[in-house]
Amino acid sequence: MFDIGWDEMALIAVVSLIVIGPKDLPVVLRQMGRWTRKAREMASEFQRGIDDMARESELDDLKKQVAKVAEPNLLRQEIEKTIDPTGEMAKAMDVPALDLAGTEAPAAPAAIPADAPPSRPPEP
Repeated sequence: MFDIGWDEMALIAVVSLIVIGPKDLPVVLRQMGRWTRKAREMASEFQRGIDDMARESELDDLKKQVAKVAEPNLLRQEIEKTIDPTGEMAKAMDVPALDLAGTEAPAAPAAIPADAPPSRPPEP
């Protein structure tokens, strides 16, 4: 982590033994261990908080995507937008409106009676 080798550790131990003294050195090392443990606990708690926030953010995004896909009208609109972005195909498939006010109804085909003999093609 700090990229400290054995020779650097030995130098720190000798300097701390001279500066602090052999009597107080165990107390100082114990206190440094406690500080290190607290720092690691705080770092892991911070990391857990960040992970939880990221997980919640991902869950919110997934919920939005599922809701978007589950809504049938929205899904239909997305498909229509993909297939026919300009709406030309939908306009071509519309049934034209009939103007019944000024036109006559088409004549119905003549009905063939049920007891009539079948018609034969003319013989050559």
